[in-house]
Amino acid sequence: MVSAYLMIKTAAGKSADLLTAIEEQEGVHEAHIVAGQYDIIAEVGGENVYDVVHAASTDVRNLDGVVDTRTYICLD
Repeated sequence: MVSAYLMIKTAAGKSADLLTAIEEQEGVHEAHIVAGQYDIIAEVGGENVYDVVHAASTDVRNLDGVVDTRTYICLD
């Protein structure tokens, strides 16, 4: 199992709506609105690195209102 944290920057006023959409994506275990450089942090997981990258770069990144993402794959 591969886990990662996905940092998500949203368009102004979109965080609450996007939180629900992100939580519904396959591979997303948890998501939270946060204060700081990014607006939402999500924990994602999959059987392999491809699953995690696909969830981050395709599924979440293509949601309307997502401006930027950063993916941090867990090494432990």
